[in-house]
Amino acid sequence: MSENDSDELRLERARKAFALVPYAKFLGLELGSISRGEASLHLEVRDNLKQNQGLVHGGAVASLIDTAAAFAVVTQLEPDERVTTTDLTIHYLRPITAGRLTARARIIRSGRRLFVLSVDVANGDRLSATAVTTYIKLR
Repeated sequence: MSENDSDELRLERARKAFALVPYAKFLGLELGSISRGEASLHLEVRDNLKQNQGLVHGGAVASLIDTAAAFAVVTQLEPDERVTTTDLTIHYLRPITAGRLTARARIIRSGRRLFVLSVDVANGDRLSATAVTTYIKLR
């Protein structure tokens, strides 16, 4: 099997896995693009994602970030490999009240056990949050 075939199998496995994540469905996350080491997800702002001051809850944004990062990592895993988040640092840059959020995650360092990713969240063309996160392969 060529490396291209292997990559395409991983991407297809990631697409299928995304469709099976109950929490992603619950939040209303949509899979955008996916490629080796990268993934983008979308989230339409709804009232039930807001806190009592009318802003999107930081936890909803964190979930969008974490899920985008997870699927960027999935594109580099073997079928029997599993990962989990070990660190997530988010900088919320501006409040969000409406719109469609897009999280773009990309692996910036891939080691034997650890993956470090950068994730940007935009609301239209405005950067709303940025994050760095680390995942570890489980044994």
